[in-house]
Amino acid sequence: MHGYYGACRAWQAHHTSTRVPSLPVFGPSSWPRVVLTLLLALAAALLCVWLRTPIPWMIGPLLATSLVSVLGAPTESWSPFRNTGQWVIGTALGLYFTPAVGALVASLWWAIALGIAWALLLGLGFGAWLRRLHAGHLAHLTPAQLLSTTYFAGAIGGASEMTLIAERQGARTDLVAAAHSLRVLLVTLTIPFALQFWGVSGLDTLTLGLREVQPTGLLALAGLTLVGALVMQRLGRANPWFMGALVVTMVVTLSGVTLSAIPQPLSNAAQLVIGVSLGVRFTPEFVHTAPRWLASVAFASFFMMGICALFGWALSAATGLHPATLLLGTAPGGIAEMAITAKVLQLGVPVVTAFQVCRLVAVLVLAEPVYRLWVARRPA
Repeated sequence: MHGYYGACRAWQAHHTSTRVPSLPVFGPSSWPRVVLTLLLALAAALLCVWLRTPIPWMIGPLLATSLVSVLGAPTESWSPFRNTGQWVIGTALGLYFTPAVGALVASLWWAIALGIAWALLLGLGFGAWLRRLHAGHLAHLTPAQLLSTTYFAGAIGGASEMTLIAERQGARTDLVAAAHSLRVLLVTLTIPFALQFWGVSGLDTLTLGLREVQPTGLLALAGLTLVGALVMQRLGRANPWFMGALVVTMVVTLSGVTLSAIPQPLSNAAQLVIGVSLGVRFTPEFVHTAPRWLASVAFASFFMMGICALFGWALSAATGLHPATLLLGTAPGGIAEMAITAKVLQLGVPVVTAFQVCRLVAVLVLAEPVYRLWVARRPA
């Protein structure tokens, strides 16, 4: 408890500097940490391959780096590696959107709309529960700060985007970032193992348009998607390296053009660096910042996974798609992590990607206006 209230007092003194920290700038002193972190991640990935765990190239690095980071080891993730990983995964997912698949996804617009509404309601309920539960523990916050902190911590959106919006609204952003990071970690670790236990994989009838690697086509695809990622970054869009590559590849593939498949080793490496970028967030300071807050977020994350599974099952009955596909599509996890799970387990990659992308965009666009409307309608 001392660490919890100490963190509260520290936040009061330094609340202007609670923006989510970016990954360290890479320099000569960072070489040993980055290389050792990657070697640890590679060893963990190979161990998980040997153990036949689900999503070994992401789960292994994520588990290993988060564990040693919590224990205080000097792990580090380099931003360009993470960006490259998202670029590769975005490109790989876009290759599933053949014209036939595009028509299928378009016919599911109503289910995707329901998924968006579900995510917004889920976030509102999560935030309201956090506010009621922690009103006494976060007494140092004003009512407006408590409302903004819990609202944006509960929103089922991207961690960095929600935290930056929360900062504009005067929230305690370290708690917002912690809530999103822990939620994504738990969902990423839990759902693949649950699906493996369930015994579902390889059910995907929505296959790639081209399975062979064509060197010339791969270079052309890399160039096109790089331009898309850089344009998205220039425009300040969320997840630019993932979204830019995904959108460009979708447009190319939907037009009937097949350039190349993505080499499997490249896809594995991308999963590895994404797992590392998630794992290094969990430092000793992260764990000791607010134990009650983290415990409540963990409980809520598991609860949301359960009710999202029920919602996905209901959508499955309405659409005729496999429940596992819609579980991943409506899960409260990160877009890249859920799409990677669908890709590796072959569980309706384009459907999962469409659900998760639309949810991410909708929450990003609507979270702040809904918050302002909510505040305006609250009694003074």
